Amino acid sequence: MATYETHLPRIFGALSDPTRLAVVERLLDGPASVSALAEPFSMAPPSFLKHLRVLEEAGLVASRKSGRVRIVSLVPEKLAWVDQWVSSHRARIEQRLDRLGAFLNQEQ
Repeated sequence: MATYETHLPRIFGALSDPTRLAVVERLLDGPASVSALAEPFSMAPPSFLKHLRVLEEAGLVASRKSGRVRIVSLVPEKLAWVDQWVSSHRARIEQRLDRLGAFLNQEQ
């Protein structure tokens, strides 16, 4: 569980913002330029770049320069942390609900 503690708060923090979540969802389709990613949002470029910086610091995206264009790609391994965390908690919750259901059936 200690490995989750170091990665997940930053990842969940990055994904908690609607703009950043939309960027991650867009990158599921493949890499894109910064300008293409910023296009659907009505914000100044420096503001959008701050969102990308948060995603990069969380390790969710990586960028590289291709000529004069910066290309951003998703780092799917980081999303695997989220999936593992949710799956482990889902299993525990389902076990508790199963026990509650069994208890309620016994009471009837």
